[in-house]
Amino acid sequence: MSSLALLFFPAIMAWAASSDLLTMRISNKLVLLLVAGFAVMALVVQLPIEQLGMHLLAGAVVLVVAFGMFAMRWIGGGDAKLAAATTLWLGFGLTLQYLVNAALLGGLLTLAILSLRSVPLTPMIARFPWLTRLHNPKEGVPYGIALAAAGMIIYSNSAIFERLTA
Repeated sequence: MSSLALLFFPAIMAWAASSDLLTMRISNKLVLLLVAGFAVMALVVQLPIEQLGMHLLAGAVVLVVAFGMFAMRWIGGGDAKLAAATTLWLGFGLTLQYLVNAALLGGLLTLAILSLRSVPLTPMIARFPWLTRLHNPKEGVPYGIALAAAGMIIYSNSAIFERLTA
């Protein structure tokens, strides 16, 4: 049971990253599953009520800020929801580290996609719609990849992970 519980968060993060890469969408169902998973895990590991409150507050703060960024068209709506749901798992203590890692990984991802877009699209690559979309300079960047990767990097420092491995 403990191993399955430990893998829940990374599995959902991998799903989010692959979904964003292949479709440029992060579904509401995925985000709701992440939020529901947090609620279950918080009960399983008996997260103290004060700590639970801080996790909820961290997620709410990131949701408000991220939706402001979405309103300014800086990020997608799925990215905003994923960042908030991920922060819910990490709490305030890891939020800054998570967001810095997401920004750095997002910068690297953006540079990689810009590099891809600077070379001609080969017929072999053009067979894959998701690669064609990534190559298109009018398309955005699947930032959910960076958000998910940053979450997985930080996850082992989270209270939930630590309590599951204790």
